Amino acid sequence: MSIINLHLKIWRQENSKAQGRFVSYESGPVSTDMSFLEMIDVLNERLTLDGQEPVAFDHDCREGICGMCGAVVNGHAHGHKNATTLCQLHMRHFSDGDTIVIEPFRARAFKVVKDLVVDRSAFDTLIASGGYVSVNTGGAQDGNAIPISQKIADQALDASACIGCGACVASCPNASAMLFVGAKISQLALLPQGQPERAKRALDMLNTMDLLGFGNCSNERECEAACPKNISIRHIARLNREYIKAAFLSD
Repeated sequence: MSIINLHLKIWRQENSKAQGRFVSYESGPVSTDMSFLEMIDVLNERLTLDGQEPVAFDHDCREGICGMCGAVVNGHAHGHKNATTLCQLHMRHFSDGDTIVIEPFRARAFKVVKDLVVDRSAFDTLIASGGYVSVNTGGAQDGNAIPISQKIADQALDASACIGCGACVASCPNASAMLFVGAKISQLALLPQGQPERAKRALDMLNTMDLLGFGNCSNERECEAACPKNISIRHIARLNREYIKAAFLSD
């Protein structure tokens, strides 16, 4: 373990209607064993003791599973480490004296609530528009009794790894949610339980995505590079095929 000191520039914004600004802080001594969120915890403890408003930020499991945390660190969603959520980013990846710029995910569909906290409920709306199956799938034993090839099972499992953090949207120059929607549509289109609503799901989720203000995909691949779960843009290709097929066959 070693100790480093950092210069921090953090986006502070009182609420969604207030004008935000970067505020500079000195981190004080930080252990390289700390996670990035623990570093902000230490800063917030000091701000609180000094009578200042602590930095608001999203977090929950801190194990890279829930998709709750997220911020742009030095221009990278979740920071510069590949396949890593912000809560799993550790301070050993920074050097003594570094300047770290921390700002919220920015997109038309993700409004800033306060400081680093953004409203990602647009993803909930997208899921409600079609990211589910309404058939009775039975218990685990019933589900496992349906024969599925290993290749299909692996592809569906890869798609299901999406944690819905929003890094794909924050990193895309068009603020597109195509990787998130593609992962959900791929997962369900590949499995037998997802077949009854397959066409309706593709149409409804794409239309809802447009209504919520997300942009379109222009093959920048920034979403794939920023995804902490390595979701492939192949799922966007499947999403496009599902949408075209559903549009041709719809009434």
